[in-house]
Amino acid sequence: MSEESSIDKLVTDLAKAALDASRVMGGVPTPRKNVTLLKLAELLEKKSEDIVIANQQDVEAARMAGLSKAMVDRLMLDEKRVAKMAKGVREVAELPDPVGEQIEKNVRPNGLDIRKVRVPIGVIGIIYESRPNVTIDCASLCFKSGNACILRGGREAYNTNLFLVKLIHEVLEAEGLPRAAVSFIETTERYALHRLLKLDQYVHCIIPRGGEGLIRMVTEEAHMPVIKHYKGVCNAYIDKAADCDMAVKIVMNAKTQRPGVCNAIENLVVHKDVVDSILPYVAKALAGAGVELRCDPTSLMALEMFGGFKGLKEATEEDYYEEYLDLILSIRVVNDLESAIDFINRYGSAHSDCIITSDEAAAKKFLAGVDSATVYWNASTRFTDGYEFGMGAEIGISTDRLHARGPMGLKELTTYKYQIYGSGQLRG
Repeated sequence: MSEESSIDKLVTDLAKAALDASRVMGGVPTPRKNVTLLKLAELLEKKSEDIVIANQQDVEAARMAGLSKAMVDRLMLDEKRVAKMAKGVREVAELPDPVGEQIEKNVRPNGLDIRKVRVPIGVIGIIYESRPNVTIDCASLCFKSGNACILRGGREAYNTNLFLVKLIHEVLEAEGLPRAAVSFIETTERYALHRLLKLDQYVHCIIPRGGEGLIRMVTEEAHMPVIKHYKGVCNAYIDKAADCDMAVKIVMNAKTQRPGVCNAIENLVVHKDVVDSILPYVAKALAGAGVELRCDPTSLMALEMFGGFKGLKEATEEDYYEEYLDLILSIRVVNDLESAIDFINRYGSAHSDCIITSDEAAAKKFLAGVDSATVYWNASTRFTDGYEFGMGAEIGISTDRLHARGPMGLKELTTYKYQIYGSGQLRG
């Protein structure tokens, strides 16, 4: 058997088994799901040291391969991050189970009782890069929402992901639940991914998490629906009515807390009236944290006149579209709020954007006018995260307009069916 044929069989068998498992999972009672999740959390904590050891193999290989510091940070697990994963699993267990929830009820004049009820999507394929916590987040959310999932992690986190899935299987088998409820494609061959994307007779939905190149490839090749965001070009706007200290703190958090993630800002938009009074202090804090500043002519002149800055660069048109995922930030000065909104809608990726202002009217205009999945007033964009939104974890962040938008939790992993209760009605 050729290598491609063996991969065909591997992936197809996984998908078939996942479909069978999904039909079991849809009927598992909530208490049983919660007990299983709590046992997984306990096992993660018990095996924390072993998880970190497995992860160290991947981290060392990533460093040898020359991955950026930000990308290595996305990959790395320590005991603190493992503990956070376990905490996330417990929070998912505590959340209300959406399966079976009645969304609507309508009794027709002829007595038909029509009910719209939440049900699992079925089999969800999740394709992701770098961050091994995604393995646990996605598995726990899919499990709680009654779905089966097929995980396809990146080559760079292979050892960590493989170990985590083995722990999940250990718990599933101990609880008498189908192992195929959480499947992992145990090959790094790219052909396996291409094969998965063609199996729409078994897989109902694909959620890619990673770089823009991966997501566009998945979207173009997939035969089933794809829930996605292409990239995270997030923006912070400092309004003319902003508080300087608040602006410094929010921009610093949004850019430097974890620059390699999709909800970190890549552009700073500044009202012309605060270019001299607020921008220099924000820029000084950013530069002190090692952020490279790429400025438009107005901000470049203002910062050069203020003095004390080294390595300022002039921004290009392409820079404002760029998802740096690094300590680089582009700056644009605008004349008014409307121009800020127009800039963000043009250059942003409809992911996460914030306004810093004490003017409530301006804030509300911004919140209504910026066409993004999540929009903030006086808060960091770094909160765009299922964990921070009270979802326990997230399956991903969507900038699509149908089915789900923003961080996706349990409810976003369900669809619905109509259940109709009759008493012998016939259509005339």
